[in-house]
Amino acid sequence: MRPYRPRGGSGGRRPCALDRRDAHARGDLLTAQLEQPVPHPRGRWLKRGLAAGVGLAVILGTYIFVLPQFANYGDVWAAVKDLSWRWIAILLATVALNIATFAPPWMAALPGLRFLPALTVTQASTASTYLAPGGPAVGVGLSAAILLDWGFNAGAVTLAVTLTGIWNQLAILGFPIVAFAVLTLTGGNGAALQTAAALGLVAFLGVAGAFGATIASGPMASRIGDFAARVANRLLRLVRRGPVAWDGRSFVRFRARAIGLLRRRWHVLTLTTLAGQLSVFLVLLASLRALGVAPTEVSAIEAFAAWSLARVIGSLPVTPGGLGLVEVGLTTVLVGFGGNRAGAVASVLLYRFLTIAPTLLLGAAAAASWRRYRPRTANRRGAGAGVGASTPRRKRARAAGRKRR
Repeated sequence: MRPYRPRGGSGGRRPCALDRRDAHARGDLLTAQLEQPVPHPRGRWLKRGLAAGVGLAVILGTYIFVLPQFANYGDVWAAVKDLSWRWIAILLATVALNIATFAPPWMAALPGLRFLPALTVTQASTASTYLAPGGPAVGVGLSAAILLDWGFNAGAVTLAVTLTGIWNQLAILGFPIVAFAVLTLTGGNGAALQTAAALGLVAFLGVAGAFGATIASGPMASRIGDFAARVANRLLRLVRRGPVAWDGRSFVRFRARAIGLLRRRWHVLTLTTLAGQLSVFLVLLASLRALGVAPTEVSAIEAFAAWSLARVIGSLPVTPGGLGLVEVGLTTVLVGFGGNRAGAVASVLLYRFLTIAPTLLLGAAAAASWRRYRPRTANRRGAGAGVGASTPRRKRARAAGRKRR
């Protein structure tokens, strides 16, 4: 009898569909930037310098010229330094809760990812959005790089990055709609939110509709992916960049993985995303009450409306983390609702400090240590592979190989 000789694969292992699919996913994730033509160094640095200059001008203009129009910084500091220990404890508790809610959405989107590794990823990537040119894109790339270095499956990482991004964006777009509806029903003044709510509704329906159509069927996912690739390529040509490395087939592979995960975890992903977003609002609400902006001036519903508008403003890629823009927008709406000027400015500045500074500190520690730390669940290549391509399938492939022998 002629002995069985496996075809292909290192170590005598026959490559299976999971391996091929993972190779495709890794290519989608890692080669997109490599296939872009390298721009001229002078032009690249000029664009970055102009973008940084505009962002810096907005930030400096906000803190030097705009915010002092609302309140004197001396009055703001007087309100902050008189904080009682009780309110300091409450503020620290809301900050701790906010930080703790970063990790659960990633744990839901990436099976096998534990709390501390998820917290490390989110703090490092979020901190990078405040520091590195490129904002959210840098954060997404850093998240993927860390998870891949830890040994997680490339397709599962792509899915987790995409789903957490979509769910967060849907929440940000949906909050102004909810706030406007609640203000209208309770007899409040929702004029400041009317335009934002209308635009948010259109964007929400567009994102949710495109995602739902992608999940609905394979052919639809392929058509949407090809259309998105054509649009992206046309936009990239305007800035003299090359074609994207993904197309409709990438969307089909994404759909296959997404269906398996969302069937089991859509509710967990949704609840943890909402908890993470609303914990940020709790920091603002605690800051308002701690610094003397009473419910008779700005109610909790009005504070939520102002915050929801600021979240939309902060998502605009003008300055890192919306620095400057969020402060102006949030202060304007709070004062418009009836908040005293010194208290509103002080609350906004305290809120921004409490939501940015801890993340920068923890993110710096995470960025310095993630290469030395390897989660136990990711010690093997393929962790997280249970998404879309199940472990039993791999077991059946191995069993078939042994049976042939």
